[in-house]
Amino acid sequence: MTVALMWEARAADGRGEELLAWAREQRFDAVPLRREYFRAPQDRVLVITWWDAAYDADLPELPEPAPELVTRAVHRWRFESLDVG
Repeated sequence: MTVALMWEARAADGRGEELLAWAREQRFDAVPLRREYFRAPQDRVLVITWWDAAYDADLPELPEPAPELVTRAVHRWRFESLDVG
């Protein structure tokens, strides 16, 4: 099974590039199948990692960045891949 972990944060004003750089610097003890980065208006950063694991597996996730780098707590979601088009 493939599990996707989504991590989304909103950077403090004008710190979107810094938040994106921080996210790219983070390393895991295990290597995901894939790791992709996105950005959106209002300095939002989204990271999706794909893992070959059970849905409820204990998987590494990106931590919370320093409080001064973000405007709110990180949002996290976990999804099971059902189909690839």
